[in-house]
Amino acid sequence: MDETTPLFAIAVAAELAGMHPQTLRQYDRLGLVSPTRTAGQSRRYSMRDVVQLREIARLGAEGLNLEGIRRILELENENRALRDRVRELESALADELLAKPGRRVFAAGAEGEVVTLRAGTRTQKANQLVVWRPLRRS
Repeated sequence: MDETTPLFAIAVAAELAGMHPQTLRQYDRLGLVSPTRTAGQSRRYSMRDVVQLREIARLGAEGLNLEGIRRILELENENRALRDRVRELESALADELLAKPGRRVFAAGAEGEVVTLRAGTRTQKANQLVVWRPLRRS
């Protein structure tokens, strides 16, 4: 089981979130939290849903309206999905690099140019020291 496993009936989820079950039904209708449905169409909430319900309550207490809360949750969910996709792509890239040693990789240079590197090497860092002395006014 993980945080997305639908475990809780609406009464239990409402109690865990500190809300009334009718509030959860309204949030479901508005699309703020979308629990899974059983074969009999009853709602089942996951721990992630309960955390999201608590976040809705917190944002509402800070004065945000439901549309603002919906937008924030939408952006947070999109952000989470993008982070997951980046991790997936990083893993695929690492697997590809390990499967084909000697392939080239690329990095960005100091001026934004593309720098070609051999696998396992790093870019050269600049070690210059710049001393700033203010002009003395006479």
